[in-house]
Amino acid sequence: MRKKTAARILAVQALYQADLRGKDFLSELDAFLRASSEDEEVRLFAEDLVKGLLEKQDAVDAAIAGAAENWDVSRMAAVDRAILRLGAHELLHRPDVPPKVAIDEAIRLAKMFSTRESGAFVNGVMDKMMNAHLPPAAPAPGRAP
Repeated sequence: MRKKTAARILAVQALYQADLRGKDFLSELDAFLRASSEDEEVRLFAEDLVKGLLEKQDAVDAAIAGAAENWDVSRMAAVDRAILRLGAHELLHRPDVPPKVAIDEAIRLAKMFSTRESGAFVNGVMDKMMNAHLPPAAPAPGRAP
């Protein structure tokens, strides 16, 4: 498994716990990450993702709410909410992560940790967020728009 994928898995697990236990979990984040992975690179990327998301959680939740028609973020399954928050954070606030990677990784996490339908749900919400918040991709060189 790639290190960034492993870090995303850790980040989703940490976000799930933070969601259920409250932001007090942040004081335990370092211990959780150390107990979950021996790889410092994985731990550091997971920590960066979690802390970055928590700093922008209100904006991320607003973007999810705008893209998830007829769904209140607080009423989503906790694991789907954690996955969408991580994916939305990477999509909207991490220019080092290509949009397609953010979406593909979120879908992969949904298929790994949630219900059979969650992959399609996450795909739909992430795609709407991308279309609403990011400029359209430029056409490939030599192709007409």
